[in-house]
Amino acid sequence: MLSDNNPCGSKLLLALPDDTFAVVTQSLMPKDVFNLSVCCRSLYALASSDKVWLTQCELLGVIPHRDLIEWRKGVNSYKSLCRFLFNVQPIIGIWVHQNPELGNVVYVMPGFISVVGCRIIPQELGPLGFEEGPILWSPVFEIIGDVDGSSAFLLHGRERENNYMYPGSIKGVDRNCNVLLLEVEPRQQINGGKLVHSKSFVGSPLEKEFSRKICPSDRGVSKSLRIHGQKSSVPFSRLAFGDRRKLIEIVTSQIRVKVPQLADGLSFPSSETEDLSKLGERRSQVLQMYKHDSDPDDWKADHGSSTDRDPTQSDLGEIREFLDKTTGSSRSQLHRDVYRMHCSKKKSLVGYFRDSFKHIIGKSSSINGSHEHSKSSSSSENNKHAQFQEFLRSGDTIGLTLHASTARLSSYRAWPNMHDSRFALYKLPNQEPTAGQEHAGLWGGTFGWPPGKPSADKPGKALFFLLLSYEESQGQRHLIGTKILEGTHYVLHPNGSAMFIVNTDEPSAEPFPWDCDGDSNVVHLKEVFSGEGIANGYGFRYPGSKPGSLFVFEDGMLVFMWKESRAVLTLQRVNLQHLLRKGERVPPLPPIANFSYLTKSYSNVYAGFSNGSNHASSPRGFFEEGAWEDRVEETSRVVATSNSVSGIRIGRG
Repeated sequence: MLSDNNPCGSKLLLALPDDTFAVVTQSLMPKDVFNLSVCCRSLYALASSDKVWLTQCELLGVIPHRDLIEWRKGVNSYKSLCRFLFNVQPIIGIWVHQNPELGNVVYVMPGFISVVGCRIIPQELGPLGFEEGPILWSPVFEIIGDVDGSSAFLLHGRERENNYMYPGSIKGVDRNCNVLLLEVEPRQQINGGKLVHSKSFVGSPLEKEFSRKICPSDRGVSKSLRIHGQKSSVPFSRLAFGDRRKLIEIVTSQIRVKVPQLADGLSFPSSETEDLSKLGERRSQVLQMYKHDSDPDDWKADHGSSTDRDPTQSDLGEIREFLDKTTGSSRSQLHRDVYRMHCSKKKSLVGYFRDSFKHIIGKSSSINGSHEHSKSSSSSENNKHAQFQEFLRSGDTIGLTLHASTARLSSYRAWPNMHDSRFALYKLPNQEPTAGQEHAGLWGGTFGWPPGKPSADKPGKALFFLLLSYEESQGQRHLIGTKILEGTHYVLHPNGSAMFIVNTDEPSAEPFPWDCDGDSNVVHLKEVFSGEGIANGYGFRYPGSKPGSLFVFEDGMLVFMWKESRAVLTLQRVNLQHLLRKGERVPPLPPIANFSYLTKSYSNVYAGFSNGSNHASSPRGFFEEGAWEDRVEETSRVVATSNSVSGIRIGRG
């Protein structure tokens, strides 16, 4: 930093009024404004003004101006508020997972000086329709901003009929993150018990938030260890799946805090005119619980009465002792199972033919080869165990972390290919509507005509959410409707399937069979495109397609109709934040499954939380039976029997 006696070319900037200087800084990023403030003492005062940082908050576009005014009341300055908004901005959006196949949609939206991850429950469209009917959702996690702009991470879950919060820290947020990872991280204690980390950015200078650059060799290394010049020898992601699950289960069981009645309320306003005082009280109580300032009775009962203990951390020594008692017997059993598996393989008829075939193609699986494979498997298992032990020895305490990282993910028709053994959520790229791509974005709909409100004889229709995106292929522009949520009893098609693909460069002359909607209003057709809709294919996992047309109406409604069956899927654009604000909250799942449900399931695992008017049902009530093919899908925990339609016909009711 230069002294005021040494000119630094800042006189022109210093001569500008605050309002004008704020306009000038509109072309700068937050880190640029911070770098400008450290040039000299005079610029520090100018660049730290609330007007400048209010402008930066507005440029981030996380919340509207009126909310910025309200959020400012709960933090030290607009600079602190910008620090929080800058950190959480990349996390806002739609996150998904492949399981359950009915849909696992988590929408991260602004709360009150916070962002909230809300899971949309597979459900029916209620009798009030999209405009007035409540949508069912459950909380997944929150990231709450403290007065200095630091962040507190809390996972939600439900155990033994009680709602709990599981406090943790934020490991890092990449600006272009596409994967949210739930992990645990060991930490060391120095200087009389002080943890070697900065809990959820608490105490980190602002320049470390806006301007930190990470060496490529440090990718995958925790932020807390990078700050103090240490590197973790074994990242959490390198551990075996069973070890990762075991550690998260143990840590969540030790850090959980029963949610007080006040803190168990909504974490975002239900309307734009709502009094925010109750939300402010809830935030204060949650932050006290997070910092362990209030020393709640539930915490005392589970963890003793000491107020020196960090509520986000568990004692790693106790965990090592517990695992030492269980790991030895588990490993011995595993060795016996591996040996038994190889012995049975060599004796089986299938193994004989497999070995014979490999011998023919030059890949003989001899006794020595089997022995080498057994040794390799044993060596790999021993290596995983050694990594696990090294991970446990790398700290004194261990805590829950949320890591928003960037991964190289392939995708097929806008749906990412996901790892099936990571506790993760995957972000969907959301195209904004632009000229030539007017229909991009999130749409909701149901099968049947008329659209919207269910009829008297059919009180509910399964709700579908589709993400519409555009792709270029062989010089043609295609509109793809990717299914991300299906409100049925049992899934009809895989999660992430393309419900339809339309060539927007190929108009169609297909007439629309109805003139009016359910309210007897005349519908005005704007344009029609040719395409293909989903149909039966080679089993459940590989659906086929049949010809159809997409009808675009003047009021913005979309309807895709299958040409042969005359089945129709009606869609309208939805605003998830608006729907959730007037929605109905239901209890979450247990903590790990609530974040990432890894068990393969074809049924509605959330059906037990639905109420009578919004219970999940199947759209097959709209279909007249054609040819049905029974299919039984068996998984480790779920045996789901479903029917796939090879020929369907839809009624007009």
